[in-house]
Amino acid sequence: MHTNYRHNTKPFAMNKTILVVDDDEVLNHAIAHGLRDTGFNVISATSAEDAAQTLARIRVDGIVLDRMMTGMDGLTFLQDLRARGDTTPVLMLTAMTGSENAIAGLTGGANDYLGKPFQLRELVLRLNNILSRNDNATVMPNGLIYADDEFFVGNAPENARILMLSAEEKKLLQHLTSPIGNIVPASPMVAKRLRTKLNVVLSNLDIITVRGQGYKLIDQTTHNK
Repeated sequence: MHTNYRHNTKPFAMNKTILVVDDDEVLNHAIAHGLRDTGFNVISATSAEDAAQTLARIRVDGIVLDRMMTGMDGLTFLQDLRARGDTTPVLMLTAMTGSENAIAGLTGGANDYLGKPFQLRELVLRLNNILSRNDNATVMPNGLIYADDEFFVGNAPENARILMLSAEEKKLLQHLTSPIGNIVPASPMVAKRLRTKLNVVLSNLDIITVRGQGYKLIDQTTHNK
């Protein structure tokens, strides 16, 4: 990680508490130091076991979690966390590359996935982003995954497949899911093509027209509840 980043303004998440979990003590210290410089309160843990003990005592606003650690690995820790109903936003760090690993992390419960090496500036931006999405209760619709700047269809890494979209269709879907409920102006032709592609692979999703305003994505499994 490059640690020479300094930011003169505090992030929107000033005074929020972040738990940094990484068994590399040098990297753990560097991340913690950088986050404190940008206005976060930081607690450090050097193992998943230590992190679990911390979370039993202290509520945090977000977690920066290394995937590969001695003892319990980060992905197992995260899956256990989600199984207990803990929805704390998690930014997962990993030296493992490729879309399959990103999908595994995201379907395991991570809110975002950042590969090593990374710039501290990017970590801060991504962390702010997932904290903001959590504040706005943004949830990706059932069966849809966004990783490595691509949309995938599936509920597990082994069955996820890329959703083939044009640049215009992808941009529209990004706006429609950030968060679901956004009303987005778009070309009728682009909206129609995207609706057709979604209907083929995800019967629970539909794009409806909001007269005079644009288009809106709905998840029919939750829309009528």
